[in-house]
Amino acid sequence: MTIRVVQIGTGNVGVHALRSLIADPQIELTGVWVSSAAKAGVDAGELAGLDVSTGVTASTDLDAVLATGPDCAVYTAMADNRLPEALEDYRRILAAGVNVVGSGPVFLQYPWQVIPAELIGPLEDAAQQGGSSLFVNGIDPGFANDLLPLALAGTCAHIEQLRCMEIVDYATYDSATVMFDVMGFGKPIDEIPLLLQPGVLSLAWGSVVRQLAAGIGVELDEVMEIYQREPAPDDFDIASGHIPKGSAAALRFEVRGLVDGKPAVVLEHVTRLRADLCPDWPQPAQPGGSYRIEITGEPCYEMDVCLSSRNGDHNHAGLVATAMRIVNAIPAVVAAEPGVRTTLDLPLVTGRGRYRGA
Repeated sequence: MTIRVVQIGTGNVGVHALRSLIADPQIELTGVWVSSAAKAGVDAGELAGLDVSTGVTASTDLDAVLATGPDCAVYTAMADNRLPEALEDYRRILAAGVNVVGSGPVFLQYPWQVIPAELIGPLEDAAQQGGSSLFVNGIDPGFANDLLPLALAGTCAHIEQLRCMEIVDYATYDSATVMFDVMGFGKPIDEIPLLLQPGVLSLAWGSVVRQLAAGIGVELDEVMEIYQREPAPDDFDIASGHIPKGSAAALRFEVRGLVDGKPAVVLEHVTRLRADLCPDWPQPAQPGGSYRIEITGEPCYEMDVCLSSRNGDHNHAGLVATAMRIVNAIPAVVAAEPGVRTTLDLPLVTGRGRYRGA
């Protein structure tokens, strides 16, 4: 039995999701929503960069896309700089009786005690009204810092600290909005970007810390954030644009969940725009970047997760992983009880049907 699906957004993550939906015999693609008038009317196959014609053309009208009668929507539209609009999109989709898997806003990975109840309530109400469910995930926040660390924690006699790290060179990440406007790279060091405004780190990655704490049965006393930025030693260029000398070129931050004043659960990011920057900061397990899970306890663990791809670098691999984490969850989310669902609720998503011979 096929599942009817629409794709919402065809950007860095969405294009990979769309390619998978088109190729999957278990999926019937019924519609595509785009934010750009230039993409409206374009066949989904062309938007996905495939040499196929699907007969499904993109639209800027969300109601028209939902009117195609999908069972599920894959939501990968930009959310970081349009949070109210993204939440309203989710509310409309859920109320229409359509299940949703999404890549953002990332706080919806586990929103409780992270965002106000008045923001969660409309989504829960819409889900109950429509009999639909919502699952937001990816590689980070998501798989690398929810399913993997909780699986390791399941073998521990006791845990003193659970730490998840992303150590990645973002030079090839091609999104000027994320890199410059959200993260503040290329901007003066004394100019505080959106991501580093008070409380935003805890909003974005507090979902990770709160879900891990819930997964190991810990009640956090508080969540706090710290960060450090370093300037570019000279001018250089990245995929998203120019980085002037003296502007922000490296960022390290932590979101800490505290118990009795001690960090029990920690999410840490080490982000460079060049491999030679901040050599004293943690280094990845492979050139370009990796994810790391550290558990201090009995036993202790240190696990490095290294992404690669035949079609691009580590950043390309991460975009594919983010897209497929949610696309592969579609059957489980369609079958789930109505409401906001998390990794703690869903069965193991295994990549069923994804095998191809070498």
